[in-house]
Amino acid sequence: MSTEVETQTISRSPNILSGTPVFAGTRVPAQTIIDYVAGGHSLDEFLDDFPTVRREQALELLQQIEERLGEARL
Repeated sequence: MSTEVETQTISRSPNILSGTPVFAGTRVPAQTIIDYVAGGHSLDEFLDDFPTVRREQALELLQQIEERLGEARL
């Protein structure tokens, strides 16, 4: 059974990195931007190191994370 999920920002397919969520149209795991920011790197550094990720995708993912954290009851 093959399931595939894709949005303009994130894609997940069992055929790409074993289903790891990646930036749509790339093989860059979404987790990578979180690791970069947590490591003190800027968005521009991330985009320079991963040129296949569009700035709009990165900003959209960060906004989605911010919204979800705002909704979370921690």
